Amino acid sequence: MSLTRRTLLQSVAAIGAAPILGRAASADTVKVLLDTDIGSDIDDAVALAYLLSEPRCDLLGITTVTGAAHERVALARYLVEAAGKRLPIVAGYELPYVIEQRQKEAPQAAKLDHAPRVSAREPDRAVSFLRETILKHKGEVTLLAVGPFTNVARLIEQDPQITRHLKELVIMGGKYSDYPTPWGPTEWNAIIDPHATDLMFRGVHCPVRAFGLDITWRLGMLPDEVASQFSKDPLLQIVLDWSEVWFAERAELHFHDPLAALAIFHPEVCEYQAGHVQVELESGPRQGVTEWHPDPASLVRIASGVSESRFYERFFQTFRQ
Repeated sequence: MSLTRRTLLQSVAAIGAAPILGRAASADTVKVLLDTDIGSDIDDAVALAYLLSEPRCDLLGITTVTGAAHERVALARYLVEAAGKRLPIVAGYELPYVIEQRQKEAPQAAKLDHAPRVSAREPDRAVSFLRETILKHKGEVTLLAVGPFTNVARLIEQDPQITRHLKELVIMGGKYSDYPTPWGPTEWNAIIDPHATDLMFRGVHCPVRAFGLDITWRLGMLPDEVASQFSKDPLLQIVLDWSEVWFAERAELHFHDPLAALAIFHPEVCEYQAGHVQVELESGPRQGVTEWHPDPASLVRIASGVSESRFYERFFQTFRQ
């Protein structure tokens, strides 16, 4: 981490409980549905901890996606209950549309005291839950999808008009510029189920904000800084414990999903550009690659820039209110 970012985090810690600069006076809440692959990259747990701590977030429920979906339910439930809340949490689709599953396990589930009880696998229940909740609150719900997009695509496939009743679809996935990352043009959520990614972008009928790896990769934190910052809040302390699994094989935490979550309430942390997205489906190393083309008339806006200082300030202040 650069000296500039380290200095920024030190200044954020010094602010304590001071009001967030530029915060809107309105206390209006936003109804949110979260679709997540919590249990793989630690950033899903960070994002859920944020949503549970954000006073303007009315979290209506959670669906899990990709392999070990029930273990992911158990992880999400643990954090939700630790926050003193009760929410519907439903296991969704584990298998991609066409290609083989590349994310079969939820490694952080090893941190749970007991192995989760696996009930009958009925992934359609997750899609039914999403659909019923959206229709119950027409025009009010923001669907936040931060895992592979299988559940979202199945939702659109089963009800092609359902996204017309969403307030917004916010996703973390894809890569929309040539900003250097270790995996070239690819991004994990998009390539895990490329056909779902394609169906989602082609079938959506509501405003979309997409936060690509080229933007989220710019928000990173080393293990010692994670320990320093996360030890100050009870929910983040749980995430800190789970992060031991992540850091056993990796040297940094990136705030991929937390950026998408935070931008629901603080859109000003990013800059945006409208355009349409094409997904490469041909088998090969580019399968799942997202290509973005400017189009002012498009419903899709991609994050084209991020203010690191604004992000860190607003993120950590949420846990100190």
